[in-house]
Amino acid sequence: MSGYGQFCPIAQAAEILTARWTPLVLRELICGSTRFNDLRRGVPLMSSSLLSQRLKGLQEAGIVECRPARAGRGSEYHLTEAGRELEPLIMQMGEWGARWARSRLDPEDLDVTLLMWDMHRRVSPACFPARRVVVGFEFTDVPASKRHWWLVSEGDAADLCMTDPGFEVDLFLVADLRTMTAIWTGDVTVSAALTSGALEAHGPAALRRCLEAWLGLSVFAPIESRRAPALV
Repeated sequence: MSGYGQFCPIAQAAEILTARWTPLVLRELICGSTRFNDLRRGVPLMSSSLLSQRLKGLQEAGIVECRPARAGRGSEYHLTEAGRELEPLIMQMGEWGARWARSRLDPEDLDVTLLMWDMHRRVSPACFPARRVVVGFEFTDVPASKRHWWLVSEGDAADLCMTDPGFEVDLFLVADLRTMTAIWTGDVTVSAALTSGALEAHGPAALRRCLEAWLGLSVFAPIESRRAPALV
């Protein structure tokens, strides 16, 4: 039996929503990703075939609909009315996780691709001068193929580049992956990381002063952990 075999609405909802990866696919859709490749960036450890399978299941459940792309070829995935009703539930899961499941991250929990994808959605270009500003990142402890990233901040959005976009870098940040993840999750402040030397920022003083305001944090960063210390 693949389901719970119960008429209870909780059981019926769980059959759809608790399949492995499904809450994270919903998270990406809620955060605004609509193209298949963008969804893949948000769940980089999920195979393309499994993502296709989960999207098909969500469509059959009436949670997601597939539409022709608004620009260019291909398709886009959008939440239906039923899917949009799930947003408070998914966000409450994140809030609960930040409050009660937050812990020291194991190495396997650190993912530079996901971190940069999340960060690029939360930065605040308006905090920088009204021109294109390029912020380069170097992660000192990841494989060379994923060590350098660029955020091109312009207008009201920022583009994420895995290859050198060819523009002069205005601000260059150097840190290990754990430090930048801790900054993103709100466990370490930018100023504290700079003071300790865990984060280096190279560039004009005016841009360095804007860094903390520009570098938007996770929506769950303000939530204080209430998890009790682990017993030794």
